[in-house]
Amino acid sequence: MLSISNYNTIILSFPINNKLNHRRQTQSLVVAAASIHHDSLRVLEWDKLSDLVSSFATTSLGRHALKDQLWSQNRTYEESLKLLEETNAAVEMHKHGSCRLHFGHIDAMLAQTGIQNARRTIPVTGYEARAVFALLQSADTLQGDLKATIKQGKDWYSRFMPLTEVIMEFVINRSLIKVIEQVIDDDGSIKDSASPELRKARQQVQVLERKVEQLMESLIRSEGSETSILEVNNIDGRWCIRVDSTQKTSFKGLLLSSSGVGSTIEPLSAVPLNDELQRARGLVAQAEADVLLTLTKKIQLDVDDIENILNSLVQLDVINARATYGISFGGSNPQIFLPDRNSSSSAESFLTRNENSNGPLPNNREWILYLPKAYHPLLLNSHRANSKKAKEDVATSVAALDKAQPQPVPVDFLVSNKTRVIVITGPNTGGKTICLKTVGLAAMMAKSGLYVLASESVQIPWFDSVFADIGDEQSLSQSLSTFSGHLKQISNIKLQSTRQSLVLLDEVGAGTNPLEGAALGMSLLESFAQDGCLLTIATTHHGELKTLKYSNEAFENACMEFDEVNLKPTYKVLWGIPGRSNAINIAERLGLPSVVIDTARKLYGSSSAEIDEVITDMEKLKQDYHERLTEADYYLMQSRGLHSSLLNTRRKIAEHSTSLKFKKMRDVSEAAAMARSTVHKKVRELDASAKKTSQYNKAIKSSHVSTTNNLHTAAADNKKPTITDRRPADVKKIGKSSKDRSGVPKVGDTVHVSSLGKKVTVLEVDSSKGEILVQAGIMKLKLKVTDIQRL
Repeated sequence: MLSISNYNTIILSFPINNKLNHRRQTQSLVVAAASIHHDSLRVLEWDKLSDLVSSFATTSLGRHALKDQLWSQNRTYEESLKLLEETNAAVEMHKHGSCRLHFGHIDAMLAQTGIQNARRTIPVTGYEARAVFALLQSADTLQGDLKATIKQGKDWYSRFMPLTEVIMEFVINRSLIKVIEQVIDDDGSIKDSASPELRKARQQVQVLERKVEQLMESLIRSEGSETSILEVNNIDGRWCIRVDSTQKTSFKGLLLSSSGVGSTIEPLSAVPLNDELQRARGLVAQAEADVLLTLTKKIQLDVDDIENILNSLVQLDVINARATYGISFGGSNPQIFLPDRNSSSSAESFLTRNENSNGPLPNNREWILYLPKAYHPLLLNSHRANSKKAKEDVATSVAALDKAQPQPVPVDFLVSNKTRVIVITGPNTGGKTICLKTVGLAAMMAKSGLYVLASESVQIPWFDSVFADIGDEQSLSQSLSTFSGHLKQISNIKLQSTRQSLVLLDEVGAGTNPLEGAALGMSLLESFAQDGCLLTIATTHHGELKTLKYSNEAFENACMEFDEVNLKPTYKVLWGIPGRSNAINIAERLGLPSVVIDTARKLYGSSSAEIDEVITDMEKLKQDYHERLTEADYYLMQSRGLHSSLLNTRRKIAEHSTSLKFKKMRDVSEAAAMARSTVHKKVRELDASAKKTSQYNKAIKSSHVSTTNNLHTAAADNKKPTITDRRPADVKKIGKSSKDRSGVPKVGDTVHVSSLGKKVTVLEVDSSKGEILVQAGIMKLKLKVTDIQRL
C-alpha cells in the first residue's frame, strides 16, 4: 500500500522525467542535425573549396574569418542576398581599379595584439606599433581613394554600396599616424629622435662601445703573436676575448668559460668599461620603455576606433577574397530566389548591378534551376594548377603538354518548375557523381555570396540546407554495412530536410538485392517528391526508376552520354532520356567471344533488348529534336536580324523623306524670302528714282519755260525766229516717241524691267492705280507702270 507521500512523490516525478526526456531528445536531434550537415559538407568537399576561396584573402585574420563564414551555412535568404551584393560591389571596385582592397602589407594578427595590449595599458612593442601604423595608413588611403572616385562621378557611391558605408565610416586619427611614424622605424625599432633621453643614452652606449673595442684591440696588439686569439665575443652584454687554451697567455682577467679548444676571458681592464656599458644600456632600455608606454597611451585613446577599423578591413578582405575568386575563375553572378515568393522580384531589385552576367536569364516561371555550362570548382582548379605546372616545367615536351589533363566538361542543369525529382542514369565513371557535387556546390556557393563557375548567367533557388549521401558510408564502429550506412544517412536526411532543401542521393537503392533495392529506391524518391524537399537529384543503375517519369510528372529523367565509338563517356548530360545499358555492346567491341555475347543477350532477355531499342529510338528522336531546335533557333535569329534590319531601313527611309521634305520647304522659303527682299529693295530704289525723275522733270519744265520766255523776249527784241519755231517737226517727233514707250501696256505684252534686267509678260493691268501684274519665270510680280519699258 502506497502512502500519500510516496504517491505524491511518484506523481510529481512524472513531469520531471518528461522534461528530462524531452530535453535529451531535443539535444539528440540537434546533435543529429549537426552531424548530417557536417557529413553532407564533407562528402561534397566543401572544406576543400572553403580553403581554396580563403587563400584569396590577403590577411591571416581574413583567411580565418572567411573559412568560418563559408563553413557556417546557417543563414537566411536576406543574408545571402546581402553577401552577394557585397561581392558585386567588390567586383565593381576591381573593374574601376582606383580603390584597391589589398591588405597584404598589414600584419593583422600583430595589429590585433597591439590593440589588445593598448586596451589593457600594456606597452606595445615596436612591431605592434608599426602594424597599427600600417593599418591606419591603409584605411586612410582607401578612404581618400574612395572620396576621389565619388568626386569624379556620384553614381560610384551607389555602385560600391554597401562597401561605401563601411569605408566612409572609418574614424582615422591622422595625428596618431604621424606620431607613430616619427617614433617607430620601418623595421619596428625605435628611432633616436623618439625622445632626448633615448638619444643621449644611445650616444653614450656608442661611445663606450668604441672605447671597449679600442681596449680589446690594444690588448691583442700587446699580447703579440705568441698567443692564438680565436675571437672577440660579447657575452651577455660584456666584451671578452676567447683564446686558445693550449697556449700560454698573459691576460689577467675573469675566466667566464672554458672548453677543450679555448677559454673565454674578460680582461680586468675591460671590467669597468663593461659595467658602465651595461648601465648605459639599461638607460637605453628605460628610455625605450618610456617611449613605448607614451605611445601606448596615445593608441589607447583611440583604441575603439582602431579596433573598428581592423574589423572593417578584415571584413573588406573577406569580401574582396570572394570577389577575387569569382573573377579569377570567370564566375557568374547567381540570381537566387525563393520559389514560394512572387518569382524573384526581390532578388532582381536587390541585385540590379550584375554586370558580370553573360546573357539574359530565361523566364523565371519556366525554370526552378537554370545552371548552364557549370563547372565543378575543384576540378577546374586542379586543371588550372596542372596546366600551370606543365607550362612552368621547362623540360616538358610539347607532346607531354598535349597529353595534359583535359579541360573539365561543363554540365547543364535546366530543371523546370514542376520537377521535384531528377533520376540520372549512366555508366560507371560517367560523371554522375560529379554532376551531383557540381549542383550541390553551386547551391552553397550562391548561398554564401560566391560567384558560380558557369559561363552563362545562372538562376538558383535559395536552399535552406543541402543534404548529400554520396560515396561509401560503411561504418565499422557502428557495425553497419555499406547498404545500412546509406539507409541511416538517407533516414536522417528525410527527418532533417524541409520543403526548401536540396537532397543529393548517389546510387540510391544500391548495395542489396537489385529487385528490393529498386523497390526501396522508387518508394524513397516518391516520398521525396510527394512531401519532401524542394528538389531531389538521384543517380542509379536500377532501370525501374526510369519509369517513374511516365507515371508522375514531378519526375524527370537524365542520363550521362556515352561515346560508343570510342568506348568512353563524354560527361555530358542528356535531358529527358533514360540511360541504357552498354555493357554487352562494350564487351562485344572489346573482343569478348561471340558465344559469351550471345548467351548474355539471351539471358538479358528480349524484353530488355526491346526497351533498349526504344531508348535508342528516343535518343535519336531527342538528338533530331535538338538539331531541328538548333536549326530553328538559327533561322529565328536570322529572321529577327532581317526584321530588325528592315525596320531600321524603313526608319531611315522615313527619316530621309522627312528630311528632304523639310529641306525643300526650307529652300523654297529661303528663295521666297530672298525674292521678297530683292523686290522690296528694287521697289524702294524705283520709288527713290521716280521721285528724282519727277523733280528732274519739274526742273526741266521750269527751265524750258524760262528759256521760252527768254527766247520770246529776244525775238521781240531782235526780230529773229527761235529754235522751236525753226524745228517744230523735231520737237513733235521726240515727244511722240517718249509717249509711246512710257504708255500703259496691254495684257500679253512683253515689257522690260530694268531693275531685274529681264523681259516679262504682262498678266493684268490696273490703270486706275498705275500697276501691272507680270510673270517673271516662276514668280509673279506686281510693279508700277513707271518701272517698266515697253518694247
